[in-house]
Amino acid sequence: MKQLLNTLFVTTQGSYLSKEGETVLVSQEREVKLRVPIHNLGSIVCFGNVLCSPFLLGLCGERNVTLSFLTENGRFLARVHGPISGNVLLRRAQYRKADDPAASAEVARSVVTAKVANSRIVLQRALRDTPELADSTPIKQVLEDMQQYIKNLQDVPTVDQIRGIEGTAAAAYFGVFDHLISADKEQFFFRERSRRPPLDNMNALLSFLYTLLVHDVQSALEGVGLDPAVGFLHRDRPGRPGLALDLMEELRAYLVDRLALSLVNRQQVKPEGFTKTESGAVTMDDETRKAVLVAWQKRKQEEITHLFLQEKIPLGLLAHVQAQILARHLRGELEGYPPFLWR
Repeated sequence: MKQLLNTLFVTTQGSYLSKEGETVLVSQEREVKLRVPIHNLGSIVCFGNVLCSPFLLGLCGERNVTLSFLTENGRFLARVHGPISGNVLLRRAQYRKADDPAASAEVARSVVTAKVANSRIVLQRALRDTPELADSTPIKQVLEDMQQYIKNLQDVPTVDQIRGIEGTAAAAYFGVFDHLISADKEQFFFRERSRRPPLDNMNALLSFLYTLLVHDVQSALEGVGLDPAVGFLHRDRPGRPGLALDLMEELRAYLVDRLALSLVNRQQVKPEGFTKTESGAVTMDDETRKAVLVAWQKRKQEEITHLFLQEKIPLGLLAHVQAQILARHLRGELEGYPPFLWR
């Protein structure tokens, strides 16, 4: 099993990352604030005005530590990584399956089925754990609808039809998402999903966490030798990590949505940590961003029993495990792709 490696998040503006032997140094105004051995890191994520020395870039490439650069508010800019791992036969198998409409639909169906099922459980848990929601007719109706969407997915033959059901299910799920928010309702509300840019506090929080998730999924895919750009549900588009977005779908509700709701409902993030810009976009301040990052890292240390493997694994390894299972399917070792299902 792959060791659970840590991610170093650098959010302080003006930070400078450099190399000292086998150690990563984080300095501010020429003063070293942090030393981290390179072997303790799986990746480094830099937000905003953060600089890295060329010698550190070289060390990260040699040690297979991915460096990602995002804007201060979490929009992805670029990644730096070393030589591509894995063998060419696996990637050729991936490309052949992506070019086969029926094979693509098979993987896409598994991913979307898991996404809808896991989203449904988020709603079920909310009904169970929140007494005031016990008689919520809108949520109960969506639960019934989503059960039907899962059945419908088994009968549609094309990726376009699967994508249509996925969009309908997502709209139904987010249509009742506001009911799951119980604290600071005037400031944390949810009307609809807004992405680029997020237009309210809840969307800003979700978008930031989704960015962290897609970073982890992309690293996991690269780690097993798959091409993150070539997906089955998300088709090829320059600059888009299609396969990472595919694999992310089955993990969204369990890893991100539940965490976002917990942070808000337990008041671990405050309304004053969010600011609306002149363009209407909502951004998080540095303190809020750090609180979210700490919660994200703690969340990844929790354990779950993986239904397919029947083993306990840290949540931080979930993307790596699913990437390995997908690779086994593409190599022909598994007849179908077993997605992550939460129980």
